[in-house]
Amino acid sequence: MPKIEVNEKSFFTLLGKKYNYDTLETKLPCAKAELDEKPDASKPEDERVIKIELNDTNRPDLWSTVGIARQLSLHDGAAHADYQKFMSAPDAVKDPENRVVTVDAELQHIRPYIVAFVISGKAIDDAMLKDIIQTQEKLAWNFGRKRKTISMGVYRVSDIAFPVHYKAVDPDATSFVPLQCTEPMTCRQILSEHPKGKEYGWILKDFNKFPLLVDDKGEIMSMAPIINSATLGAVQVGDTGLMVELTGDDMESLMLAANIVACDFAESGYEILPMRVDYPYETKFGKTVVCPYYFQVPTKAYLSHINKMLGSSFTADEVCAALYRMGDETTVKKLTIDGKDDEEFTLFPPPYRNDFLHEVDVIEDVMIGRDIASFEPQSPSDFTIGRLLPITQFSRKAKTLMVGLGYQEMIFNYVGSRHDYIDNMLIDESSVIEIANPMSENYQFIRPEMISSLLRAESKSANAQFPHKIFEIGKVAYLCDEENTGTRTRQHLGFLTAATNANFNDGASEVAALLYFLDHAYEVKESADPRFIAGRQAAVLVGGKAVGVFGEVDPQVLENWAVTVPCVAGEIDLEALLESL
Repeated sequence: MPKIEVNEKSFFTLLGKKYNYDTLETKLPCAKAELDEKPDASKPEDERVIKIELNDTNRPDLWSTVGIARQLSLHDGAAHADYQKFMSAPDAVKDPENRVVTVDAELQHIRPYIVAFVISGKAIDDAMLKDIIQTQEKLAWNFGRKRKTISMGVYRVSDIAFPVHYKAVDPDATSFVPLQCTEPMTCRQILSEHPKGKEYGWILKDFNKFPLLVDDKGEIMSMAPIINSATLGAVQVGDTGLMVELTGDDMESLMLAANIVACDFAESGYEILPMRVDYPYETKFGKTVVCPYYFQVPTKAYLSHINKMLGSSFTADEVCAALYRMGDETTVKKLTIDGKDDEEFTLFPPPYRNDFLHEVDVIEDVMIGRDIASFEPQSPSDFTIGRLLPITQFSRKAKTLMVGLGYQEMIFNYVGSRHDYIDNMLIDESSVIEIANPMSENYQFIRPEMISSLLRAESKSANAQFPHKIFEIGKVAYLCDEENTGTRTRQHLGFLTAATNANFNDGASEVAALLYFLDHAYEVKESADPRFIAGRQAAVLVGGKAVGVFGEVDPQVLENWAVTVPCVAGEIDLEALLESL
């Protein structure tokens, strides 16, 4: 989970009051946070650092000194700040006074999106500069998937000639002096020789052209998402006007991150000046985008659902008050549903939040806004006897049989990457569930089948003595229109044998033994699964319904996983077998 460091003096100044650390610990849960480490009391107040750990990753607005202070202030009853005065309305484009960025059409397939705004007012002090750098790194690393989806740059406005140009350049013919250096380097040299290039160069290395941000005089500002220039990109204590830009490949995430940073600066007393970006291609927000921009979608909830979920008897006014303490604005409408009076809440999130996907998210905010400690503990009123689910009992029987057949059980994660679940397995991605806002591309998809997990294990086992026989019983999930959720989760059994003589007949005999002892008559027919060799695979049918597949793994799949021996693998839907008993 993210950990942040906040300057003690700045934090309590923003908070408008000073707590002792025992009290602070009781306050932090409203921000889904806890005190990780108290500051060193021997240091001067303006040098003391409080370390705070966030217990959730869906609130990136809390990953800064301002974000934590804002949430604690709101929970204590502070009024909402007026962010709309600098937010671009959906139906109007504000005059950016020549604060414009133009985008090169070639960037559409490299790093397509950029948003930006300007801050002005008081001078940046040391604590604020450190917090800017921390916010930049936390947003880019955690929320921005190590800068792939989001990177952020900050520049001195006084030296910038507007409009600014975001363009694609030849990395071997373009050079500049990057931060931490004194001599110019080509863009490609930076990837191999500069510390930041070595760390983040993987994002750009396969492109023929690299993204570059320059001002209207041709002065280089940065090579996103790697490094700023040592001229316009070298922000220092005392600077009074800054341009903030964010680039990436997910427009909605960029806009949210920009709103977060803009609201943080506004809370710290700076004036926010919007900037316009002109695109030659369409984005989710059109070809002309002004940032900051309020794009959040309202979410509805019902009083009856809130009280049922929380075991409470709140009035509409109490719910609105709880949501207000979380920074949310609400409207209330009385209505009648199935002959019963109810009240419908429409929640409008603050511009720095975009984590309301469902009514339960609203209910969670009511619970936190009301204060979790205010809920009285209740003992269960029903007497129940615990027992194993039928699918658990059936899975245990299948597990015993697989061990008897000489297999070793494995346990894997259900979440992985496109590379593992789609590209390596040669499957159609249309039914694979993708996580809407993943923290890392390594945990972006829910696995739709189990053989990829088994092959991952086999790819790491080349030095172990053959044959290798492994299996797993666990969950898979995929998109399914028949379900009201749009997805279906099933309990599967997957198995794999890796050996120089692994073949279809061995797999068929083991499937026969397994289904015999699970009391199932079955048939097989030829299948066309891209994971297996054509003509050396078969679908397993029980009662005329397909419940599984097995066969010799396709050589291309083995090569994708760097597996050097033949493999026979299979997968069976245990829930389908149980349903057919």
